[in-house]
Amino acid sequence: MADMGSKGVTAGKIASNVQKKLTRAQEKVLQKLGKADETKDEQFEQCVQNFNKQLTEGTRLQKDLRTYLASVKAMHEASKKLNECLQEVYEPDWPGRDEANKIAENNDLLWMDYHQKLVDQALLTMDTYLGQFPDIKSRIAKRGRKLVDYDSARHHYESLQTAKKKDEAKIAKAEEELIKAQKVFEEMNVDLQEELPSLWNSRVGFYVNTFQSIAGLEENFHKEMSKLNQNLNDVLVSLEKQQGISTFAVKAQPSDNAPAKGNKSPSPPPDGSPAATPEIRVNHEPEPASGAAPGATIPKSPSQSSLPAVVVETFSATVNGAVEGGSGAGRPDLPPGFMFKVQAQHDYTATDTDELQLKAGDVVLVIPFQNPEEQDEGWLMGVKESDWNQHKELEKCRGVFPENFTERVQ
Repeated sequence: MADMGSKGVTAGKIASNVQKKLTRAQEKVLQKLGKADETKDEQFEQCVQNFNKQLTEGTRLQKDLRTYLASVKAMHEASKKLNECLQEVYEPDWPGRDEANKIAENNDLLWMDYHQKLVDQALLTMDTYLGQFPDIKSRIAKRGRKLVDYDSARHHYESLQTAKKKDEAKIAKAEEELIKAQKVFEEMNVDLQEELPSLWNSRVGFYVNTFQSIAGLEENFHKEMSKLNQNLNDVLVSLEKQQGISTFAVKAQPSDNAPAKGNKSPSPPPDGSPAATPEIRVNHEPEPASGAAPGATIPKSPSQSSLPAVVVETFSATVNGAVEGGSGAGRPDLPPGFMFKVQAQHDYTATDTDELQLKAGDVVLVIPFQNPEEQDEGWLMGVKESDWNQHKELEKCRGVFPENFTERVQ
């Protein structure tokens, strides 16, 4: 019997919700046709416009901040690789080796500290700031529905009062429904009338704090990095002096207008002068081999290039890495058109059938929209990695999700 009662209540709620939707739809049609007046609140509408503008600006700032963090991470990795190269070429018997290694370690720690502080003091604050918008947006939409209910109840009550044949029982019931609808609407309206202006004004302080934090962290980072660079320069100057060699000069390859081989090249400028740093020029047009026909050119292989071997190897590794490190499009273990992966940083409850339900930690494979014009700003199309690995059915698994709930991981 309890089960039957429970089912009866559920069925009743469903029927009530369906009736509400029909009533609201009818009311909106009448209002659009001008057959029913609509309660207007211009001050509130201005607050909603400000809210939407603030949400758009905040979402853009969050996106740009994440791009900035990704760039910091990429620069950290590049700096780390460069220091690893220095450690490899720095021979054990050279003076200053330990100091150079220590500088490289401190360089790595400084980059890590900078990135982590940006996350803690800027990105997490940004996420908290934007985290309040979804609830308020939902309440604004609910207020709109309750306003339609109130207008509908008001019109129903007025029509019964002006009817030729009055039914007092129906009028009394309609009045009761009107009072109830008005109370529900006004409670929501009052709360939002207080919250929206406060939220709008809070943006100034938030922007100030966010950009002050970023500017302060970046300033301190560059100060500390400058000290490390000066220390490394001192180590290398010491190495140069103890080895008793002069600064290595890279000679440019002769051009068509170069003097004959017998001519002397000018002496290098003294140390400390603006021209002390040699100009490195690489001629991409190789010289013809001896015995070749006039005008013919023989391309050089990397081993024949006048560039140092370590530069050639680094260039080759970079090119090969770029080729091998593509997005993975076309691989059978990834969905067609796969672009990159993101990971959910917060739970997201889907509000429509075409949206993905996300839990913090879920990995989503991002794919392009079939029709780019359907993509809304701040939304991505994708399929959860777990669903794809299990079903491999794109049509059943894909959906849209808010970009600001996720962070790119690949």
